[in-house]
Amino acid sequence: MLKNLIELFLTFAKVGVMTFGGGYAMLPILQREVVENKGWATEEELADYFAIGQCTPGVIAVNTATFIGRKKDGVAGGVVATLGVVFPSIVIISLLAGVITQFSELTWVKNAFAGIRVCVCVLIFNAVWKLGKKSVVDKPTAGIFLLVAAGAILTGLSPVVFVLFAGVCGVVLRALQKKGGAAE
Repeated sequence: MLKNLIELFLTFAKVGVMTFGGGYAMLPILQREVVENKGWATEEELADYFAIGQCTPGVIAVNTATFIGRKKDGVAGGVVATLGVVFPSIVIISLLAGVITQFSELTWVKNAFAGIRVCVCVLIFNAVWKLGKKSVVDKPTAGIFLLVAAGAILTGLSPVVFVLFAGVCGVVLRALQKKGGAAE
């Protein structure tokens, strides 16, 4: 059990230390480490954890780490995964807090952050692309995708509204398919 907890901590610390740009930027790293390398979750589970993590209080990446750790090793796993993912940030932020204001106005620092933001956009796009290919698999899911995308782009509604809407749509559309005799 201790070996599993150490592995959880180190895996999520690795994810935490390699992530710049917040929870969404963490998605491709989580996908690679948790789904591809460790097999602790499927692509679908990771997408579900991210969706739930987005509409619950707290940071998406921390919530997702908690869900995955809990699935793998119970409550202790959830706590250890959560500590692992936040530990690098705590250390890095503590080190930077004292010096960031002194250097933030330097041209090369501004340029570095501009480059990092572009990179984060690409990482997020890549993660969305991978999840989209696994999630938008038929006409009903494509319809839900288009409605939620339009709503997110055109309105300022909370992500919780979109998650609930998509969940209800998924249940209703699948029930209609079953009622109509379509195979799932």
